[in-house]
Amino acid sequence: MSGDRPTMPPVRLPSDAELARDALSAPLFVRAAKLARWAGEGTPVGAGGELLAGQLKTATGLLGLEDDEDGPAYAAEAWQLALDTGLVEFTESADEPADASSDEPHGTAVAGEELATLTSGSPQDILDLWLGGLETVLADAAAPDLGDLVEQLSESGDGDLDLDAIDWNPEEEADFLDGVLGNLYLLTALDEGSPDRPVPLPALAASMIVPDDMDEPTDDVLEEVSDAMMRLDDQFRILAPTGLVRYQPVDESLIEVVDGEGHIRESVDGVTSDLPEEEDVSRYGMVALTPLGLFAVRSRMLDAGIDAPAVGDLAESSATDLLAALPGHPGFAVRAEAELWLARRTPLDAARELLAAARGADEEAPGRRLVCQQTLSLVGPEAEPALREVLDDPQLGGLARVWLAEQGATDVPPPGEDMVFWLTVDTIAARLDTEADDPEELRELVEGLVSGHSGFFDAVWRVEHPATADVLEAMGRLHPDKATAKAARKAAFKARSRG
Repeated sequence: MSGDRPTMPPVRLPSDAELARDALSAPLFVRAAKLARWAGEGTPVGAGGELLAGQLKTATGLLGLEDDEDGPAYAAEAWQLALDTGLVEFTESADEPADASSDEPHGTAVAGEELATLTSGSPQDILDLWLGGLETVLADAAAPDLGDLVEQLSESGDGDLDLDAIDWNPEEEADFLDGVLGNLYLLTALDEGSPDRPVPLPALAASMIVPDDMDEPTDDVLEEVSDAMMRLDDQFRILAPTGLVRYQPVDESLIEVVDGEGHIRESVDGVTSDLPEEEDVSRYGMVALTPLGLFAVRSRMLDAGIDAPAVGDLAESSATDLLAALPGHPGFAVRAEAELWLARRTPLDAARELLAAARGADEEAPGRRLVCQQTLSLVGPEAEPALREVLDDPQLGGLARVWLAEQGATDVPPPGEDMVFWLTVDTIAARLDTEADDPEELRELVEGLVSGHSGFFDAVWRVEHPATADVLEAMGRLHPDKATAKAARKAAFKARSRG
């Protein structure tokens, strides 16, 4: 159990081998590897290991970027990544030039030891190398614009850098980017974002800026969202070549420059809600975590002490741990986790273990039984003996009969009225505790139960279930008919009085 640790919904990840292939094919890493091989046994470099003008031009051509106006910058980024990850190593010259800032050789760069990892390392070795490189790119993405730094240094005259003057706080900027990636991760985990379903940049920016209790964003808040979008547009352009995200940038025609800073020309009001469907929303930028990006953000969350499970983590766990962990997970994750758990057991053994773990009168027990029922629905007829063994069990007999009926089993004794109503209370109690449930779906369930049985509340308040009163109170809140809602609340009072 995670205790007080923050917990994220589980995510589905490809195998390490597939993720490693994605890492090796990320554009920035492909370029870095190509330049590392080109460095070979010796390339003259500057004071910090950077390529000199002549070598940079050669490297740009080697990467096929000579016709791109940003080609030299891309080549320099790839070379820096090669240095940061150990794909390239450099040694400073013993003879220091008179002017270290001049375009004169100051050392020699050679292919580094880590270059061999790309061809002979394990998938985990490759992913560790990629993650290390990603950290340096994330730091670059959170850094201020180099032009602003140069301008500020020039104005200061004394070489001192005033971070307040350029409105940049390193910690805040890094935390903001982490928060954005965390929100993107959460949307992906909840199946509301994916490479096939990217998230509009305004919605992502708004998730960081607009308070949850604000119905209509003010003009000042919308201006903050616009500013955040411009920051994110720059950052995602930097991050996309790493393979972390798939990004469609903001349409340049929407951007205007005021006092040297970019702003969204048109208002973002109306496109800041979650996942809007306007046809032109893509003009404001669209972003999604790739599977490799999902892996990276999860790795960083785990390092930060956040409980970020992956589907399959519970495959070797006991049924008790499985049923304790799955309530509240998205439906697709429950099914995927259950299938992996069942694959390691025979149907009969799995059913017996699940049923034993589902018993209990504690508050979490209804949720366990609901997940038990969902998991058993994936088990074939070989499990039938286990279900017949609990037909007389007051807590499990109802769900056993449901399973047997769905399997087309014969000679199943009909349940008594007490068991029917107990199962009804247990099912609603479980759904009330499941955050993922649709309120409208639960309301329809309540309406159907009440309309299908005359005198429903007269019978239900007598049910010997720990959640009876809570369920009746919830039914009173959910049922749209005032008279029926009042009857539910009255029955809840009777149940509490009896208790």
